[in-house]
Amino acid sequence: MPRSDQQTFYASIGGHDTFAAIVDRFYAGVADDPELRALYPETDLAPAAHRLTMFLEQYWGGPTTYSDERGHPRLGMRHAPFAVSPRMRDLWLQHMRVAVEEAGLTPEQETQLWEYLERAAHFLVNTFDEPTG
Repeated sequence: MPRSDQQTFYASIGGHDTFAAIVDRFYAGVADDPELRALYPETDLAPAAHRLTMFLEQYWGGPTTYSDERGHPRLGMRHAPFAVSPRMRDLWLQHMRVAVEEAGLTPEQETQLWEYLERAAHFLVNTFDEPTG
């Protein structure tokens, strides 16, 4: 088997520990944000954190645990039941930005990860009706 000298993004940023830290920091922000927290139906955010960690790890070249446990990501379909408005997207990005900035990545790594997260967040907007209340 030929050896590849090209390291995955997953490995280059520190693998599971880095992604888990980003996701944990992100969900700490979600937990303290009543507006965004209302988008998450589960009382415990740990299952959502687990799913996001698995997804990000797989996307960036880590283990395929997400697909092994849940099948194809189908992000649009999985988020369809939730009202992801531009406001919810912006709150999501606000908390994710803090998590990414605190992860200790190189500027290049941070830019690469952030550009993906920003594209994904914009893709998942499925309503322009903003929540009231």
